[in-house]
Amino acid sequence: MANPRTADLSASLTVFLIALPLSLGIALATGAPLQAGLVAAAAGGIVAGRFGGAPLQVSGPAAGLTVVTAELIQRYGWRTTCAITVLAGVCQLGLALLRTARSALMVSPAIVHGMLAGIGVTIALAQLHIVLGGTPQSSPVANVLGLPSQLADPHPAALGISALTLVVLLAWPRLPGRAGRLLGRVPPALAAVAAATALAAAAGLSLPRVDLPSWSSHALPELPEGPVLGIIAAVLTITLVGSVESLLSSVATDKLIATERGVENRPPRADLDRELRGQGAANIVSGALGGLPVTGVAVRSVANVKSGAVTRRSSMMHGLWIVLAAALLVPVLDLIPLAALAALVMAVGIQMVNITHMRSVTRHREFLVYVTTVVAVVLGGVLEGVAIGIAVAVAVSLRRLARTRITLDETEGVHRVRARGQLTFLAVPRLSRVLGQIPHQTHTVIELDGSFMDHAAYETLQDWQDSHVAHGGSVEVTGGRAVARTGEHPTPGPRGTHQCCRPWTPWQNHCDQRPAEPAAEAPSGGGRLASGISTFQRDTAPRVRNELARLAREGQRPSQLFLTCADSRLVTSMITSSGPGDLFTVRNVGNLVPLPGAEYGDDSVAAAIEYAVDVLRVDSITVCGHSGCGAMQALLNTSPGMPMTPLSRWLRHGRPSVERMASRHHAWARISGRLPADAVEQLCLTNVVQQLEHLRAHEAVARRLAEGTLELHGMYFHVGEAQAYLLSEGQDFYDCQVFDSVTPADLRESPEPAGASV
Repeated sequence: MANPRTADLSASLTVFLIALPLSLGIALATGAPLQAGLVAAAAGGIVAGRFGGAPLQVSGPAAGLTVVTAELIQRYGWRTTCAITVLAGVCQLGLALLRTARSALMVSPAIVHGMLAGIGVTIALAQLHIVLGGTPQSSPVANVLGLPSQLADPHPAALGISALTLVVLLAWPRLPGRAGRLLGRVPPALAAVAAATALAAAAGLSLPRVDLPSWSSHALPELPEGPVLGIIAAVLTITLVGSVESLLSSVATDKLIATERGVENRPPRADLDRELRGQGAANIVSGALGGLPVTGVAVRSVANVKSGAVTRRSSMMHGLWIVLAAALLVPVLDLIPLAALAALVMAVGIQMVNITHMRSVTRHREFLVYVTTVVAVVLGGVLEGVAIGIAVAVAVSLRRLARTRITLDETEGVHRVRARGQLTFLAVPRLSRVLGQIPHQTHTVIELDGSFMDHAAYETLQDWQDSHVAHGGSVEVTGGRAVARTGEHPTPGPRGTHQCCRPWTPWQNHCDQRPAEPAAEAPSGGGRLASGISTFQRDTAPRVRNELARLAREGQRPSQLFLTCADSRLVTSMITSSGPGDLFTVRNVGNLVPLPGAEYGDDSVAAAIEYAVDVLRVDSITVCGHSGCGAMQALLNTSPGMPMTPLSRWLRHGRPSVERMASRHHAWARISGRLPADAVEQLCLTNVVQQLEHLRAHEAVARRLAEGTLELHGMYFHVGEAQAYLLSEGQDFYDCQVFDSVTPADLRESPEPAGASV
């Protein structure tokens, strides 16, 4: 293992080379003195690095605050903006003392991504004018209106330098061969700005360049001047945007460390409240010294982790290099053309409009919230845009809550009521109207397909059921995919029956919930098994005997091959609400699918796959992983020198999953918008995707897939949450979507390559 001090030194130099041009570019984009970007980078590195709670996160001036800062400078002037930055830092310290850091992460991802995309659009529009050799206007709308005249009269030298900067920025990571690998160690941003500067100097181009005045004339803050409410709004905006961006970056950095280095070699988890204190202290120092607002920066943090940083010394040393550069490299920095910095920042702004985020919010039906936030940020500003985005998100949530479809149909004398959506007091009038149309003395089936039922809806349904039964009718209530929750009552159901599962085939529900008889002494393992068999024969067998007799006559016709772990906490019939004849189940340690012909092969899994696909002709195969998998933990802890046992030989089939997770090109996993909790959970998810690929290597599976008669699905069950998730693939991630929110349309449209649906 490398010396920590050496690793930190190397990583700090890499981050410094990335931060130097970006800090100057962000200062240019805000209209602040260019030195302010260097001050913020130094304060973020040294102060936030020392006192923050995420040791490997790197802080400094960030694009997310560019638009806010530019507006404040135009409205109040630079020195007042510095004072606002100090006050925002004080507010962050107050929020940290109140331990509210986690609350900042409650904002909908659609709003956060929309805010960042709106800021990116605003940045790109403003910097495009500088790229073309002009001057940006005061607002995005003015920049758009002024663009035609700017395009009609571009400045060739500025345009050429900007074009060179963008070409080098995009092509640098893709340089081929050994020389490309060596040059690739230089950050693309530095390479692009250096190439543009060298060309401009060699050609003697007359262009506006960086102008770092003497530090003796550097502007420091003054007491805020302006309307009190405006100053308060400005402070709150800097506090909100800076805190959310820093905390999100901190969480993402924490997950990256877990993925890159595993559980054993990672530093302690980020302390978000301490991180907020560090950001507050850094903003106080930066503002007091005449610097830009400071936040945690994802790009620099990722570079820090991937460069091998071990401790917080890396971030602090990067800040020290910034200080030395500001003192000793002024003549070199003064050669940089402003057009090169503008092109660099414009590229950063464009990257903030993330296509992956757009696909994610679209899949989760929050595209309206995203687009509204983007437009509102561009037209009205960050604080106004976030407020409007929150209002739209609340409206969309209320609409979903109120959008309950209740239908009634009658077939062969059986009245069937279907309720799709959440049953709240808002749906009670429609529910009462539909129930009132059902005649007395009839059999009624009520299908509830939702995840929540409030007390008003429960009482309405229960009162109607009591009345209907009293008039000679009968009622059967089924629960659908989700269990209705009232907080104090079970789902209504016919007297004497219990809706604890809903099978796919029409066998009768047999869950017995009679009070347990007291036992003088807990039985042994064998005694518990015998007691369970006795209970089955006495209570359950009479209920399922007819259905099992039918299956005995007709044979099994399962529609699904369900391959999952042998973990005792996974009860397949419970989590899939299935019954006899529904699932053809294969269980083994780690839900592994050995590749055909693999060393230490095991034909038992291959035989089950062949039998299910070719003989039983199942329609789909599901690979189901789960949280806290001991096999995945063992894989992470395996070292080359360990002795070979039957278990270790079997787990070798899981090594491709570990290699996939370690690869920098593997797809990241997210669970309902959050990253996995640790490396074990990351591997559990990656393993599901890897085993789906192994399935495709089996001849029978490949043939059926080519015919279009077989589907492969990925599933993840979180034991502690009692929650099943659907795995679907995105551009650079695969998503775990809560099953409650999955519709049949989602299952049809999910991409097939990563195991789309269940």
